[in-house]
Amino acid sequence: MKEGKEKRIIPDEFGKSFLNGEFSTIYQQTSKDFKQLVILEQFIELGESFNLEVKQYNLEMSNRLGKHIEQFLWLDNEREKAISVAFDEDYTIQSLLLAPFVSYPESDNRYTENTYIMPIKEEWFVFWGGTNQFINYHYVYETQRYAYDLVIMKDGQSYRDAPTKNENYYAFNKEIVAPFDGEVVKVIEGVKDNVPGEMDESQPEGNCVVIRHPNNEYSMLAHLKQNSILVKVGDHVQQGQVIGLCGNSGNSSEPHLHFQVMDSFDYYTGKSIRIQLEGSSEPIQGEVVRPYN
Repeated sequence: MKEGKEKRIIPDEFGKSFLNGEFSTIYQQTSKDFKQLVILEQFIELGESFNLEVKQYNLEMSNRLGKHIEQFLWLDNEREKAISVAFDEDYTIQSLLLAPFVSYPESDNRYTENTYIMPIKEEWFVFWGGTNQFINYHYVYETQRYAYDLVIMKDGQSYRDAPTKNENYYAFNKEIVAPFDGEVVKVIEGVKDNVPGEMDESQPEGNCVVIRHPNNEYSMLAHLKQNSILVKVGDHVQQGQVIGLCGNSGNSSEPHLHFQVMDSFDYYTGKSIRIQLEGSSEPIQGEVVRPYN
């Protein structure tokens, strides 16, 4: 007699399986790293508590995270609870997060009046971006809500060889350009680039450039390379003009670009505005963005 195969939950059935209390099956399908964080008894307790008053989970969205991981976001019928779950090719659950679902419809529906380009000259990967906290950790912060964090990925990685040197990251030293015409109103320069994995929380934006555009909109390009900025306060820049190089300064764990548009030159008090991009694109985490021609 053939042995029966253990049940494997496929991504499309996850919401129903979770609601039905199939927690042991789900848990057995999680990665070793996940099991080290939570034991089965804790997982069952969390799941039962989370399911209280839930009638149904609906799949809100899915997105790819590199070559081998796909992330799924399930919302309850009241759109108040969210489950973010990431499966690899073998349906092993690599991450699973239960959290309240937060949305800001008023600001979600307000776009910039200007139409911007991504401030890049080649293909980049959206590491964080979108309109919920599961695909864009900035979303819960009013000052950064619609920011993008961009890296360059090749074969599912953002670096070659060892991830211990900035020079090994594909994004490091890449040219960053002005996303729209405007006047430079703020430059921070001279901040040392971090060793990958370390962060400087005392200077969150690191080396950065803030540009004032028409309609009182301000773009910020942050975490630039030390001593790479080519513009100064008062300079007028054209869309596509190189303003500096990608670095790893400030509150940054690896070389990447932080790009946002806001209603003030002051990053700490201004409100982030959802960016209207050329071509009406609205990239989210896991997608590739290209220069707009």
